[in-house]
Amino acid sequence: MNNIYRNHIKRWLGFTLSLLALLCLSPLLLVVTIWLHFANKGAGAFFFQERPGKNGKIFKIIKYKTMTDERDSDGNLLPDEDRLTRVGKFVRSTSIDELPQLFNVLKGDMALIGPRPLLVPYLPLYSPEQARRHEVRPGITGWAQCHGRNALSWSEKFRLDVWYVDHCTFTNDVKVIFSTIKKVIARDGISQEGQATMEAFNGNN
Repeated sequence: MNNIYRNHIKRWLGFTLSLLALLCLSPLLLVVTIWLHFANKGAGAFFFQERPGKNGKIFKIIKYKTMTDERDSDGNLLPDEDRLTRVGKFVRSTSIDELPQLFNVLKGDMALIGPRPLLVPYLPLYSPEQARRHEVRPGITGWAQCHGRNALSWSEKFRLDVWYVDHCTFTNDVKVIFSTIKKVIARDGISQEGQATMEAFNGNN
């Protein structure tokens, strides 16, 4: 039964719920898009970046852009904490920045629940066990997110991701949804201590 859910029902359910969510949230998405367009000082309201999906297949994730593109005198981007706007902080702390990924779910690149899609340069740094996180579609939220989000260490996050791969069930997905709602309301685990979000993964941390 779990395999039927994982291989068939999960995709159909995610598509349906994402479509309904986009229809219901369209007024909010429009307001946030306009708000960020001005707050980001011409840098745009959306952020596109290549990420590895199921089986490591690369796709372009879409999120709300919460930072400006301001640079120093040498043309280098300023640190994240300097480019993160007040509007961006609010959008990120409420997880509104993740909502455009509902379009990725419709396309089939992502699921509602699954390991978060990380950066492409991290791919060769994973151990064989850590790389198992790509056996399922990445998610807008996941088991690791409802157990600490960015406050977790990388090793803890990967351990939870792989646990989810082995326990991808309807019951656990429901648990993730309700736990994520609690985390979002409490604005818990948004960033790692001393970081605007989370430190980069280098294969050792």
